[in-house]
Amino acid sequence: MLKTLRSRFERAGYTVAGVREALGPVAGGALARDEIVPALRATRDDSPLSRLTRLFWLQVPVPAAGLPADELVAAGLAERSGDELRALLHVEPLEAPGPVRYAVSDLKIRPGDGPVRPDHVVGVGGASYNLARLVIHKPVDNLLDLGTGSGVQALLAADRARRVVATDTNPRALELARLSFGLSEVDAELRLGSLFEPVPERYDLIVSNPPFVISPDGRFAYRESGLPGDEVCRRLVEQAPSRLTEGGWCQLLANWLLVDGEPWEERVASWISGCDAWVVQRDVQDPAEYAELWLRDSCEAGTPEYRARYGEWLDYFDRQGVTGVGFGWITLREGGDSVRIEELRHQVEQPVGAYVEGVLDGIAAADRPFGVLRLADGVVQEQIGRPGAEDPERIVLRQSGGLRRATAVGTVEAALAGVCDGTLPLDPLLGAIAQLTGDDEEAVRAHAEGVLPELVADGFFEVAG
Repeated sequence: MLKTLRSRFERAGYTVAGVREALGPVAGGALARDEIVPALRATRDDSPLSRLTRLFWLQVPVPAAGLPADELVAAGLAERSGDELRALLHVEPLEAPGPVRYAVSDLKIRPGDGPVRPDHVVGVGGASYNLARLVIHKPVDNLLDLGTGSGVQALLAADRARRVVATDTNPRALELARLSFGLSEVDAELRLGSLFEPVPERYDLIVSNPPFVISPDGRFAYRESGLPGDEVCRRLVEQAPSRLTEGGWCQLLANWLLVDGEPWEERVASWISGCDAWVVQRDVQDPAEYAELWLRDSCEAGTPEYRARYGEWLDYFDRQGVTGVGFGWITLREGGDSVRIEELRHQVEQPVGAYVEGVLDGIAAADRPFGVLRLADGVVQEQIGRPGAEDPERIVLRQSGGLRRATAVGTVEAALAGVCDGTLPLDPLLGAIAQLTGDDEEAVRAHAEGVLPELVADGFFEVAG
């Protein structure tokens, strides 16, 4: 039945590309802001695609004629009301290369819809795609989607894994994930349980968009673990290395507390051992911003209880000395011990998963002696100064792709950038640079020793051989 429905969806053009073309840029942009009126106007032609879009994406009743109504009702995706169909679940095509995938979740909650049920299963969102773009592209033998929800991460990564296992603490999430996998023709084993309890075996790749929201009460299973503070992320990071195969990967999204008097980098670093790690803080919200965001998410904004609930969140943060909440990526790779924790707020080239292995290779290489370097692909040099001046005031190395870092460098690093092609050892190159600049040779070598590890870790240079 689900296979038949999938075929009908595809024939109707109910895909990301099909819906995007049907809506057009104005209605599509409005829908991204949760405004459905332009989309309702754009889908008035009554085609099967428009009816499916209205039914499952806009969540309004549609005529049953011309749709596989009996199959939709039998699958539990919709119900009949006279000659109309009403959606019981949200069915959304996913944006990804390869075969079309569909995620089945609870209906989207909009302001005025009433309280969110505690076992609500959320669909695909911005965070889902953020994690999917981070996940390494290499094929793996087995994949674990920990905290699968509606199955989004497993669906988006299924093409690169021979075996897929998905877990969740919410039985309803596993029910809807089963529908998602069935509609998407993805084989996956579903297990109920918290963290790594239901998965004693090891995996080549673990992905997780866990319920990381830090709240005073843990009301909603789709976003909150019920554990205090950022404990769920700490446990996941601490336990993951023991569940990875040799050279295996774990990649997740996380929140962490910024506590008065405790550097956030030290807090997160204390979670990590037995692996290479790259932690990136992408955003920070103060306690009030954070509370407002998640009270809106659960449709509590505008209710009579809003002020009291808002105060509970702020009291909770005050008791712990919280000054903010950080959001970001955590990538772990089994087998090393090189750790880099940093903040990157600017836009980077997507998908990060296409080059994340090189990022960790650079971090690990910076911790070891290196003798031959080459300038990384895509690095350009900029010279800044007054027009006509003999020497630049500042020299900048900039990555035109990847993480798009930029760093000011001295003459030694700039000269190395011009000659390091991976064929000549570093030591004689530094000697030649000292002769050209008239600087003391030992001073040039000492300077290079001090700055090159950071430039390698940042990806401006790569270790050759």
